[in-house]
Amino acid sequence: MKRGRGFTLIEILIALTILAILSTLGVAGYRHHRRSAAETVLAANLQIMRHAIEQYKADRGKYPASLDDLWREASKRYLQSIPMDPILRSSNMWVVELEPPDPDNPDGEVGISNVRSGADGIDLEGKPYSDY
Repeated sequence: MKRGRGFTLIEILIALTILAILSTLGVAGYRHHRRSAAETVLAANLQIMRHAIEQYKADRGKYPASLDDLWREASKRYLQSIPMDPILRSSNMWVVELEPPDPDNPDGEVGISNVRSGADGIDLEGKPYSDY
């Protein structure tokens, strides 16, 4: 008999298996790089917000009462908007740390002295997101 042109079932199965293995490796690499990029953006956003908090304190002599104080006032904006936490994909899930109360004025207003991520879990290096 004359053999027809084309692929056998075994050849097609081998090719599909190789493609499946390669695509699995590609997806795993993509997820790793995406997570790494989100962690880098998280660290940068926290640095930007902490810098804005310190700028606010230097200009006004007190810490802001809320994160919204950093961008709401049109005359002196420290941020254009509150950055997004890329791990939680939200801009309103930040955990704020208040400054300690003044012992000379215990009824005085306390402000935000630091900001952290509200995300649970750890990064690729084993550091908790809350420690960023």
